[in-house]
Amino acid sequence: MTYPLIHKRVVRCYGFYDYLRDNKILQKEMTTLVFASNNAHKLDEIRSILGDRFMIKSLKEIGCDADIPETADSFRGNALLKARYVKEHFGYDCFADDSGLQVSYMDNLPGVYSARFAEKFAGQLGIDKDSLPEEKDKRNMECLLRSLNNNNAFAEGNSPKACFRTSIALIYEGGEYFFDGVVEGHIIADARGTSGFGYDPIFVPDGYDKTFAQLGNEVKNSISHRARAVSKLVEFLKK
Repeated sequence: MTYPLIHKRVVRCYGFYDYLRDNKILQKEMTTLVFASNNAHKLDEIRSILGDRFMIKSLKEIGCDADIPETADSFRGNALLKARYVKEHFGYDCFADDSGLQVSYMDNLPGVYSARFAEKFAGQLGIDKDSLPEEKDKRNMECLLRSLNNNNAFAEGNSPKACFRTSIALIYEGGEYFFDGVVEGHIIADARGTSGFGYDPIFVPDGYDKTFAQLGNEVKNSISHRARAVSKLVEFLKK
């Protein structure tokens, strides 16, 4: 590789590595790693952490518009399905994640069905689907709360124990690796807060007296299941 003539003042004041990086001279030496997601927030977060060592690409950027099936019975299994799909069809090393809420009182449901809980389980739980809200997150949350109420889970002021769990599957340099993050807490009977998404308004993490939706994204993202899993991924990749 031939480097352009660089003025001594640039090297001294700006930094040789920074100059090469910002002028894309090092780009060919960076390892490309696909994050099997098109979530802009997730991508920005990962790129800000790994940008100096890896070129992180989204599914869209590699031309993948497939709805990758998530048919496994575990978070790790679903994450691995997505990572393997990218590796097999596009050839890139890749990582993917899967997350969900597990409520002990309900044998760890919604679990891997967290995003489609109402659609899959409302009928089995004796809940009329037509009586649930139309918006997906509210629909799932209401279905869960009704099921817990119908089974007296909140009787005498009880708060069912629960956890949010994230699993990341990484395919890298011929190996498959997993990184898990868990945050423990409990479910409350009435939704509180407006930030976040999914079940955030009814989940209170241990050590706090507010829901994820009340704590706000900055606090949530610093203590969440996903943050803990990503931290382990980053530690591994930076070795």
